[in-house]
Amino acid sequence: MKAIICPEPFSLSVVERPEPVATAGEVVVRIRRVGLCGTDYHIYKGRHPFLAYPRVMGHELGGVVEQVGENSAFQVGQSVAINPYLACGTCIACRNGKPNACTEISVLGVHIDGGMCERLAVPESALVDATGLTIDQAAMIEFLAIGAHAVARGNPASGQRVLVVGAGPIGVSTALFARLNGAAVTLVDTRSARLDHARGQLGFNDVRLAGPGLVDTLQQSTAGEMFDMVFDATGSLAAMAESLRYVAHGGTLVLVGVAPGNLVFADPEFHKRETTLMASRNALTADFARVIAAIRSGDINTDVLHTHSLAVDDLPERLPELIEEADHVLKAIVTL
Repeated sequence: MKAIICPEPFSLSVVERPEPVATAGEVVVRIRRVGLCGTDYHIYKGRHPFLAYPRVMGHELGGVVEQVGENSAFQVGQSVAINPYLACGTCIACRNGKPNACTEISVLGVHIDGGMCERLAVPESALVDATGLTIDQAAMIEFLAIGAHAVARGNPASGQRVLVVGAGPIGVSTALFARLNGAAVTLVDTRSARLDHARGQLGFNDVRLAGPGLVDTLQQSTAGEMFDMVFDATGSLAAMAESLRYVAHGGTLVLVGVAPGNLVFADPEFHKRETTLMASRNALTADFARVIAAIRSGDINTDVLHTHSLAVDDLPERLPELIEEADHVLKAIVTL
């Protein structure tokens, strides 16, 4: 079967791989769509902290069940998404209901080879029923679940001021679900094109361009109080550290992005706020369910999120171009 492999940073190749063979408890999925996200771009550029090369990327997956075992809850031909966070089920995090933070987690496309291939064998427990959704929507469930999980972690209340730093796919997802919680959402990004899209296509009217004077601008817009909750989805250590300045006294900072290196805060700034600091990692089954419900109800309009499409054979050439065009790319989806 055909697969796309990243043998080393800044290199992609179309290769032939053996067809997958399902073991007990597994199913084979015919992969039809693969969403691209910051993780894939970081892998390509050699900036992902949890990855070893070579790697088949791809964890935002939509496909069709092709082979099932006995007594399966799924049927051949059924549309599915895939939960790419394969947990051990027995560690302390799993026992405490947090398989997304499993000590032995294997994330498809990161720790183990992912879905940038024609067929993939996965545990049946990883399948997410996508009946009634388009195959493109199925491939967008995972990245939306990241934002839904971040919002579930922080749990902003209706009417609270929420600032989302970073208007890429994960930041936008976080902003969408914070808005569904009833929060008053402000979006910040360094790229005006992304803010224009958030305003014009997604209805976020309060958007701010990052740069000198941002703190003063945010203070003026909040009567000096700043934000009850700040979600940082930049994946930049400098931006994460700066995000503390946007948190109101008594407020919460939720780190959604991840970056290699040490994150350092000025303790007086952190302490005087009695800041609640949270990390948000991956997503839970309940987050996938919330996303699917929001798509089905129309609360999430996936058409305005899906900005680019490309064929799998074109990926080695097009991926560097998408990185260069990042200002205008929200969600690119690869067709297999």
